[in-house]
Amino acid sequence: MLVIKGLMAQYVGMPTMIFDEIDAGVSGSVADKMGRKIVEMGRDMQIFAITHLPQVASKGSAHYLVYKTIEEGDEPRTQIKYIEGDERVREIARMLSGSKLTEEALANARVLLQSE
Repeated sequence: MLVIKGLMAQYVGMPTMIFDEIDAGVSGSVADKMGRKIVEMGRDMQIFAITHLPQVASKGSAHYLVYKTIEEGDEPRTQIKYIEGDERVREIARMLSGSKLTEEALANARVLLQSE
């Protein structure tokens, strides 16, 4: 689906594409390849990719964290925050390992963020 949408966008000349979990159901090397394809498409247009996969998230030129907060007696609020540097490393590591950050996950996150 990613390839089909990419080809269609290229021929129509779309300036922007939004992918909402187009990578659902894939992992590992396929997720890495999808991330690389999204980067390639981003050379010709603006791409927004909503993902839960660190292999895809690590490839973006900008990273925004979307999260919910619930304050006592208040309705849930959805918030968005631009993250970079060590905060981005920690978020990629959290995506890899869950709520408990390990040194191994942090090291893996750094590798993902450095790879092209």
